[in-house]
Amino acid sequence: MNSIHVETPLKNYNIHFEASFKSLPEHILELKKNYSKIAIISDDQVAPLYTSQVKTVLESLNVEILNFDFAHGEINKNYKTINLIYDFLITNQFDRQSLLIALGGGVVGDMVGFTAATYMRGIDFIQVPTSLLAQVDSSIGGKTGIDFNGYKNIVGAFHQPEMVYVNTKTLRTLPTQEFASGMGEVIKHSLIKDEAYMSFLENNVDAIKGLNHEAITELIKLSCLIKSDVVSKDEREQGLRATLNFGHTIGHAIERLMNFKRLHGECVALGMLAASHISYAIGHLTTSDMDRISSLIDLYNLPVKIDGLSPETIYTELFFDKKTKHHQLNFVLLKTIGTCYMDNQLNEKLIMEGIKAILK
Repeated sequence: MNSIHVETPLKNYNIHFEASFKSLPEHILELKKNYSKIAIISDDQVAPLYTSQVKTVLESLNVEILNFDFAHGEINKNYKTINLIYDFLITNQFDRQSLLIALGGGVVGDMVGFTAATYMRGIDFIQVPTSLLAQVDSSIGGKTGIDFNGYKNIVGAFHQPEMVYVNTKTLRTLPTQEFASGMGEVIKHSLIKDEAYMSFLENNVDAIKGLNHEAITELIKLSCLIKSDVVSKDEREQGLRATLNFGHTIGHAIERLMNFKRLHGECVALGMLAASHISYAIGHLTTSDMDRISSLIDLYNLPVKIDGLSPETIYTELFFDKKTKHHQLNFVLLKTIGTCYMDNQLNEKLIMEGIKAILK
């Protein structure tokens, strides 16, 4: 299985799994679009590694191909960078028949997707994710956005890509800490949807961390199947899709309070542990479950504790999350490993118990 089909009310598309960029033009031709121009948009870390490779393979399309890169990092995921991209597109006369390619990690994908959603009221784009986090999570589902005044993805739009093209070989240039960050989202998928997937992660630690091709491809496909299944049933996060936010309520608060100095997956890992502790306190999880979750997070070099923050500060920050409704906090909790549910009736005592469990 080299592809997964994603169906949503607004658009159907494929996720392709390859070990090079060689098949990218073939899959673009399968879209049967007559693109006027193509822009490869990346950041200043990924562009030197892959932009020329992608540009070379796309030459066979006989379309004008331009490229643009911007300063990397969450700190640059803002309207100032978006304005630079708009200027580039306008200066080079990109129109509604143009195609944008998001080449990079989650920040690149979110910003290029947002640009595509808003430029000329919407143009096509494809995701070519190069980080594990983007390959298993953020490139799928059509969520796009930017941060504003420290609030993550507070400005954005739903805009589905024409396709997602995963080249697993790009993980070889990914820093170890970034790979670990991606594993935060991978572990999340197993905890909310598939206990057997969690067993796979436990039993293949060395192969996965060693980037064994078979193990890593299987991992990416399993996560993509989970994410695409949820997105297909709930494109705009009206219910089921919100379960993908497991660990994100507290995780995003930590991310903001740390001024994005901790990676997204690291913060999600801490948030998942906090939510798991709440699930345990309610009586859903056992001590054995908690040990298993904590051990798996630690095995993949993700944090299980954090210092420098007070529980009160974290609790207050929770209410600035965009998923808060009518000043009620929405938590995704576990009934068992592999099954989850939404709860917006938690009292402060329970939430504080979860927060305190992850503080040094």
